[in-house]
Amino acid sequence: MTITVVALRESAAGERRVAITPEVARKLHGKGVRVLLEHGAGEAAGFPDAAYADTEFADAPQMLAQADLLACVLPPTDAVFGQLREGAMVVGQLRPHGAAARIVALGKHRLTAFALELLPRTTRAQAMDVLSSQAAVAGYRAMLIAAEACPKFFPMLTTAAGTIRPSRVLVIGAGVAGLQAIATARRLGAQTEGYDVRPETREQIESLGAKFLDLGVSAAGSGGYARELSAEERAAQQQALADHLKAVDVVVTTAAVPGRPAPKILTAAMVEGMKPGALIVDLAAEGGGNCELTRPGERVEHAGVAILGPLNLPAGAPLHASEMYARNVYNFVELLLRDGELVPDFDDELVARTCLSHGGEPHFQG
Repeated sequence: MTITVVALRESAAGERRVAITPEVARKLHGKGVRVLLEHGAGEAAGFPDAAYADTEFADAPQMLAQADLLACVLPPTDAVFGQLREGAMVVGQLRPHGAAARIVALGKHRLTAFALELLPRTTRAQAMDVLSSQAAVAGYRAMLIAAEACPKFFPMLTTAAGTIRPSRVLVIGAGVAGLQAIATARRLGAQTEGYDVRPETREQIESLGAKFLDLGVSAAGSGGYARELSAEERAAQQQALADHLKAVDVVVTTAAVPGRPAPKILTAAMVEGMKPGALIVDLAAEGGGNCELTRPGERVEHAGVAILGPLNLPAGAPLHASEMYARNVYNFVELLLRDGELVPDFDDELVARTCLSHGGEPHFQG
């Protein structure tokens, strides 16, 4: 029996990505999988229906009833879950942390769901790592937003009116988003520094041509994330950082850990010590922000400093973000396929650790 994989037009406000691109649809066809999309599913991402060769289209209720697996970018509504047949699978970013009601809804309809945010940060999981692929888009766009909002040029310019000095840019957090932000700032010609409490990131920051900011505090942790700082370490870090921020024009903060509030790194006092016209772009706004003054989705002015809290940055570059995301989804779905059927192997760490619910039973307590 042919497996049917479906994807809807995303319904979240401002969301322009799609979970299945024409490239991935072709790959699924090659596996003998039937692909069924909602009309216009990829249009906002730059993929009109005509770009999907040999792909069927239908209205949402009709297609959901035929789905063996629903691929999504963001969590569907409970109404969508209710239109899937019992035993169907859902794969995507399901925002599992603090989502008890969603997990109950999945169980109520006896759906098997996999939240790709829960993938372990291992070498084998890299090809499926939606957090990394979308963070790269977010880091790139955050620096473009910073360059647009900054009252100064990023690069040094020599003009008939004199020499314009380059902007000093500091990126806090050297994960995927931070490193992409650093690389983008360098391409734009800014004088760029990177800071992370994990000392092993120095080499990565310097490999991009930026300077590593050493504040004398190390918080090397496990699983690719930083450990929590002690009170004494945090005080030392904050004082050293406050002193350094006085000379910085642009700060982009990227420190975030899934399922937890974003760590507060920039205090109101630090902001007040920055030069007038300075700018902060807080990439962790969705988790409450790395700056005490951040308001998610808003621009705040405080003591002459602008603080931006942009949300869902990957949706602003939907074509490439969708291409990367859809490849991540495809690589994960390959784990579930066996002899033409969807058969999850729960002895596989990547399958077991991403599972939210299976056959009506919850597998994650978030």
